[in-house]
Amino acid sequence: MNQWNELTKILTIVVAAVIVLAVFLASSRRNTYKLLNAISLPAEITLHVIIALFALSCVIPFIFVIIISFSSQESLVSIGYSFFPASWSTRSYEAAFKLGATLWRSYFNSFVVTSAGTSLAVLICIMYSYGLFRKDYRFRGFFAFFAFFTMIFSGGLAPFVVVSRNLLGLTDNYAALIVPMLVNPFNFIIMRTYYKTSIPESIIEAARIDGSGEFRTLFSIVVPIAKPGIATIALLNAVAYWNDWYHSLLFIRDRTLYPLQYLLMEMQRNIEFITRNSAMLSAGTFTFSDLPTEGLRMALCAFIVIPIAFAYPFFQRYIISGLTLGAVKE
Repeated sequence: MNQWNELTKILTIVVAAVIVLAVFLASSRRNTYKLLNAISLPAEITLHVIIALFALSCVIPFIFVIIISFSSQESLVSIGYSFFPASWSTRSYEAAFKLGATLWRSYFNSFVVTSAGTSLAVLICIMYSYGLFRKDYRFRGFFAFFAFFTMIFSGGLAPFVVVSRNLLGLTDNYAALIVPMLVNPFNFIIMRTYYKTSIPESIIEAARIDGSGEFRTLFSIVVPIAKPGIATIALLNAVAYWNDWYHSLLFIRDRTLYPLQYLLMEMQRNIEFITRNSAMLSAGTFTFSDLPTEGLRMALCAFIVIPIAFAYPFFQRYIISGLTLGAVKE
């Protein structure tokens, strides 16, 4: 009951602050200039409130994770999860850093898989969608249907695992985490549409007249123009690779190849994972009985979210222009 009362107070304060801010923004914006298609002030305030609440609903869970990771084990046991813990502690982060080689090796694996997988996936997407974009390519209809067909039908999990392990040898190596996600037909369609809306046919014809080959036309002319769309596809692939743990579950048994996400998943599925790696903890610093297991999970969640969260501001302007232009069909 105390937690509900606490949460109600917080939500009341947040909603009141959002309404005041929305009224201020709407009124100041109207005093600055008037738009020909401006809506009424109450409707504009309502839209500001809805958008602000939606933004807060995306941010508050991450803030809550940070608060829990800094909560003491005694506070989590006594009052549970709370925005105002009974006591603060950095014990969870101390335990995370005491994992030593396990944590940093998982971090390294995630960065390697994300960087290599994103680079290869973007390169394949650029070339495949360029073939679908060129109207003079004889087989573009076949390859467009081939990509679209795989979005609707799949061979199933068992054939996928058998082919990947026995035929391709995707077991206990980085390729097992990179290859299964290299081809994404949805990204092909987005990129092809972006080419159509941003690359004039006259540029392709001019390059052909000047004697440019297909690869030079693609990488010297088309790619620089399509940077917003490429950046959008790169971010989508980077997020997918960074958050992937499923392929680790299927193909990885060597613990030195665990990405950070699967390290957290392993801890969530079986707390004995910490016991198996207890030798990496400093002797006498922690015991399994006083190890902040809940706070440690949240600390690892923070380690996972922070790198990809810092990447978003650099790609934000490309996301907006890339997705909006790529969504328009002539």
